[in-house]
Amino acid sequence: MDPLLQVTDLRVSFPGGSGPVHAVNGVSLTLTAGRTLAVLGESGSGKSVTAQAVMGILDVPPARVAGSVTLRGRELLTLSPRDRDRVSGEEIGMVFQDAMAALNPVFTVGDQLTELLRVRRGLSRADARRRAVELLDRVRIPAATDRVKDYPHQFSGGMRQRVMIALAIALEPAVLIADEPTTALDVTVQAQVMELIAEIQRDSGMALLLITHDLGVVAEVADDVAVMYAGRIVERGTVEQIFDGPAHPYTEGLLASMPRVDRTDEQLYAIPGAPPNPARLPSGCPFHLRCHRVTDECRTTLPALEALPAGRASACHHRTEVLHATQR
Repeated sequence: MDPLLQVTDLRVSFPGGSGPVHAVNGVSLTLTAGRTLAVLGESGSGKSVTAQAVMGILDVPPARVAGSVTLRGRELLTLSPRDRDRVSGEEIGMVFQDAMAALNPVFTVGDQLTELLRVRRGLSRADARRRAVELLDRVRIPAATDRVKDYPHQFSGGMRQRVMIALAIALEPAVLIADEPTTALDVTVQAQVMELIAEIQRDSGMALLLITHDLGVVAEVADDVAVMYAGRIVERGTVEQIFDGPAHPYTEGLLASMPRVDRTDEQLYAIPGAPPNPARLPSGCPFHLRCHRVTDECRTTLPALEALPAGRASACHHRTEVLHATQR
């Protein structure tokens, strides 16, 4: 299928006391209609900044954004702020990880939905109110006719996230970005929220960009996976390829750290060390300080994201060796 959203060589930096902080370093992604791309990685890997740059909600300046983001072939980064806001609001929706911070606490959820519909769709107050109730009902909020009058603090965490989803899909976007949509929710509510997003995607055919560090969620809902480390994509493939045999030591470490019912280890594996400071990235491969497969080449030469069989890719000097060792 033709790409719906294409991100090419995206770079984002911020000013810092000792020089620019390079949060995103040449990220390229492709989303197609009806499929879910999960962007996976530790906190600080650049996942959320990538999503915010695609959505167009970074303050520029101080942020500096370069590269290309196209939606149906239309370049977004060169649009005027007004046109970019229109595209981002109507064709790309976003579910933020902290619904309480994203929702306005002094307006009812109904007011926030109706304002969006009146401004963007030109609906009358009465029609917007009816549509707001329909949207709350669509995201399975009980007694939607009554709850539309409630304020965000009157909803539980899971219900607030459902309100966020209602706001994100109100204008029927072609792309939905979900940035850690189940953070701080218990496992049962987490599953319900992800099931709801998947159901809406099936009904609408929209593309989903899922930002997460939860491997269980990725295994459950993703079609394709891009693994990020230090602002770069270090591995890319289908969810089956990634889980059946990672081709990068970082992905290998992430999967090894997952609890599994078929493991008899007394202690979970943990990747040693911590992610590098984006203001002072090491020479060579950014992961070499934590990698058990490190060689002298890794310490001096930055590996490119290169193709492997079956359409996958890995940014590791020893990609073929790692793949052969991990496939099962």
